[in-house]
Amino acid sequence: MSLDVEDLRVEIDGRRVVDGVTFTVPDGARMGLIGESGSGKSLTALAVLGLLPEGAIASGSVRWQGRELIGLPDRELARLRGDEIGIVFQEPRTALNPIRTIGRQIAESVRIHERAPRRAASARAVEEARRVALPDPERIVARYPHQLSGGQRQRAAIAMALACRPDLLIADEPTTALDVTIQAEILDMLLSLVDDDGMSLVFITHDLAVLAQIATHGVVLEHGRVVESASVADLLSHPRSEITRGLLRDATATLWRPGGDA
Repeated sequence: MSLDVEDLRVEIDGRRVVDGVTFTVPDGARMGLIGESGSGKSLTALAVLGLLPEGAIASGSVRWQGRELIGLPDRELARLRGDEIGIVFQEPRTALNPIRTIGRQIAESVRIHERAPRRAASARAVEEARRVALPDPERIVARYPHQLSGGQRQRAAIAMALACRPDLLIADEPTTALDVTIQAEILDMLLSLVDDDGMSLVFITHDLAVLAQIATHGVVLEHGRVVESASVADLLSHPRSEITRGLLRDATATLWRPGGDA
């Protein structure tokens, strides 16, 4: 169930912001897209799921399980989102509806994609809240996003993304807005869930230290182009491009555990 991206291009108002990006995510692989702000990494991820902003045009090829997604009608893409491919955004407010309870939002994906009855979906919402280590899950599912801390909101967003056990998870800088301690907890939890479910992962970040903990292969972007693609171990020990060397210098030492898994 691989994801194959080939010569992906994205243009906004006639300006090319993603230019010929190519990479493959094999079954069960953990791959990272890394680059500075404006490198095109988030737009690349949004193009995969047909979630580009209004006025943006994608071309090239994005194949999921051999099926071309570029040009696929939004109704068909909507069937994939949350079912076969999950996504977690940097800011959970992007994913969470402020006027719906956490439980209702987790249950909604189960009801839509698995056609589960309301009561069964509500029970699943509690299970998913417990799975992402939200405290007192029976009660927290009745709360609204503004009643949760930032870390709890991100856990709820992850529960939503993984409720239907997708084959691929795209995580777009899911811990950047959190403090270092909570960030480490979320990363450990996310990696554990990915491993437990055997899913593939595309992890987007600007932090090479974070990438070292969660991915095995990295694709480095600069100005919308791939400048380097290698194992994370090679990116850390033998960076070839200047942008990768800069990312290595900026790596967050408190999160980088060189002796751990790369």
